[in-house]
Amino acid sequence: MTLSNKLELQDQAKLLYDTELQLWINKTINQLENRQFEQLDIEHLIEELRDLGKSDKTSLISNLKILIAHLLKLKVQFDAPETIKYSWYNSVDEHRERIQDCLNDNPSFNNFLPEAIEKAYPNARKLAIKEGKRATRGIRIPQENDYLISCPFTIKHLLDENFYGI
Repeated sequence: MTLSNKLELQDQAKLLYDTELQLWINKTINQLENRQFEQLDIEHLIEELRDLGKSDKTSLISNLKILIAHLLKLKVQFDAPETIKYSWYNSVDEHRERIQDCLNDNPSFNNFLPEAIEKAYPNARKLAIKEGKRATRGIRIPQENDYLISCPFTIKHLLDENFYGI
């Protein structure tokens, strides 16, 4: 294959990536399966692989944020009526399951978990504070300092399906 043919194939691959991502993915998979490495759009393949890892980590952090926010609400607003706390329990269960699925799919994320919690906690705290300020129906509105600056939950707490922070 001449250099000009290689350049033309690379240009076609880049155009396909920019216009028809799913076709580009299918073509790239086919090229990998057929060991046609010289035809791969390496630049975009690397970009997609990097984004894939980022996306999974972002999802883990996002689910941790919601889990922690609702555990905080259960801890701080312990005197809220059970009917209100039920939605927080359900959210805790759902997001804990999502986190567990993510960890099962990406076992190496167990090593990332402490960092993910550290990244998620400030936003989880902020969310719990915002939601706490919207309390109605005679529910006590907590003060910001009721929410600890650092995460009061261990990894074991966060992953324990029977732990609700109270």
